[in-house]
Amino acid sequence: MTSALPLTFACAAYDRMQALATGEVKPEGLALNFLTINHPRDVFDRMMGGREFDASEMSLSEYTTRHAAGVRDLVAIPVFPSRAFRHGFIAVNDRTVTCPKDLEGKRVGVQLYTMTAAVWIRGLLQQQYGVDLGGIEWVEGAMETPGAHGKPTVLPVRRPVRITRNESGKSLSQLLEEGAIDATVGADLPPCFGKAAHVKRLFPDFKAVEKRYYHEHGIFPIMHTVVIRRELYEKYPFVATSLYDALNESKDLALNRMRFMGALRYMLPWLPAEIDEIDEVFGRDPWPYGVEANRKTLTALVQCLYDQSMIEKVVPVDELFAPVRGNNWKI
Repeated sequence: MTSALPLTFACAAYDRMQALATGEVKPEGLALNFLTINHPRDVFDRMMGGREFDASEMSLSEYTTRHAAGVRDLVAIPVFPSRAFRHGFIAVNDRTVTCPKDLEGKRVGVQLYTMTAAVWIRGLLQQQYGVDLGGIEWVEGAMETPGAHGKPTVLPVRRPVRITRNESGKSLSQLLEEGAIDATVGADLPPCFGKAAHVKRLFPDFKAVEKRYYHEHGIFPIMHTVVIRRELYEKYPFVATSLYDALNESKDLALNRMRFMGALRYMLPWLPAEIDEIDEVFGRDPWPYGVEANRKTLTALVQCLYDQSMIEKVVPVDELFAPVRGNNWKI
């Protein structure tokens, strides 16, 4: 009997990963060691900086910039563990910023210029609201604490951008509250939001704005993908399809269980109404995997990366991912 190939996979404990993490779903031919790491930045830094895992969740923007620059030590499969609309993640000092165009020429805090959330936010500000990004000073640092946001291994931007490090000894949240910066963008809202009266969302009715964005553009922004160490993939090509199929099966189980109304699976009192709304907006599966189902979103992200000086040329999205066969026949 052939033994299964050991594979360590690091990822956050999303509902769509649960069946894989518990062993209920088993990838064909793999002895999976699912390593739960709850902050994605830790996963990214450890994978890009030290190749600590065989496969992992990964920032889609950081993976794409590396691939476009010829750094091909990782290969992605078209699985997208994290997605989020980002209109609601722009916090502003409403004394200086009351509309998107007011951000021009301002100091804006961002956890990392290269993080996918920030790429999407800059893209929507530029493309939807005509914001000139060129005069903005991007102040990089942690949202909740002084210093840097993790220990990233990222490539420099390809053309000059006004990026400065936050070396004030204060968090971005403190700087926003004190008026030293005019806004923050990124994967989190600052802790001062909801406490300081002058710190507001740029788009207070963000859900309606995001639904309109989806209806107009058909884009549900992707944040993270899944990568495999290239030397492992090249030695054992089956790993890509095996892992892809298992991740799909795990996600489908999570979707089905979310829909069981006999006892609500999540602490969301109006979950049945939320599911009705999801079906109305997205159809039954709001979280598809695969390149074709996400081509419009992936193409938009690559264009944003080019527009924001993070890649030299537009990369075809098919080039970013290992070919996968998809679900095996069930006989």
